[in-house]
Amino acid sequence: MCDVFDAALKGDSASMEHPIFSLSKKPDMKTRRYENGPSWAEVRPGAKGLATVFDRDILIYCISQLMGAMNDGRPISRTLRLRAHDLLIATNRDTSGRGYLQLREALERLQGTQIATNIITGGKETFDLFSLIDRARIVRETREGRMQEVEIVLSDWVFQAVEAQEVLTLDRQYFQLAKPLERRLYELARKHVGQQVSFKIGLEKLRTKCGAQSTVKEFRRLLQTIIDADQTHDHMPGYGFSLEGDMVEIRTKSKAASPTPRELFIRLSEEAYEVGRSYAPGWDIHGIEADWRGWIERKGISPLHAEAHFLAFCKRRGKYPGFS
Repeated sequence: MCDVFDAALKGDSASMEHPIFSLSKKPDMKTRRYENGPSWAEVRPGAKGLATVFDRDILIYCISQLMGAMNDGRPISRTLRLRAHDLLIATNRDTSGRGYLQLREALERLQGTQIATNIITGGKETFDLFSLIDRARIVRETREGRMQEVEIVLSDWVFQAVEAQEVLTLDRQYFQLAKPLERRLYELARKHVGQQVSFKIGLEKLRTKCGAQSTVKEFRRLLQTIIDADQTHDHMPGYGFSLEGDMVEIRTKSKAASPTPRELFIRLSEEAYEVGRSYAPGWDIHGIEADWRGWIERKGISPLHAEAHFLAFCKRRGKYPGFS
């Protein structure tokens, strides 16, 4: 039972090194093969597409719970039972009905995505074809259709990494990164830089390690956009990036440069969503929220009273549909 509420965030180092997860927010149906020296991995999508960087949140939560239990001296197994609401809160996800639906879809992609690989975990070289999770089952569900408890059976590959403690601690701000590429860049920085001062990598190799499907030119533009945003808002946890020619330098940030709590991700309450719907009837409240978050980011605004600021935005959207 997942009940370690203060568990440190952990990710398995193998999937941090290799581009197992898709960066696309749309169904990704493309089979991919990656090679890095003697190691290779072929990732094959299921009926709902490849598992995404955001689906990985579920594995991070499970791995964190297992490591927390191990540190407490408790026995662990591949089968975990968790409360869906706890997972949504811990991974900074929407807790509305839409959030539960997205969680179910993520479980389907994790189970459907198959990997053939010789990546070594726990001192064992694996040539199997396997899914990231073997099974997911809703144990209890409310009358409204929202899952309350979920049972997940991890694959041997993931569980072996936990048993061998081939995991790395992640910054809690990881779940606040909104762009898939930002998350992937952080994972690679955590894996390759660690506690060093800096690490350099070629732009083309970084693109491959990220699993990006864009051209090198487009990848350069996307990376530079993230670098510029981080220089302005300091939103990338732990590590900073710089680009010179075709070389990327990743460096450890000073802990003093961490953002203040008010600058961190803003969580809105269910009450705020309900009031927002009344201000802008007929509008998708989460679409308005996305526009609002994009707007305050572009304007460099860090609202002191976030919910009041959001509701004012909803009110203007309802009164002036063209407002943005």
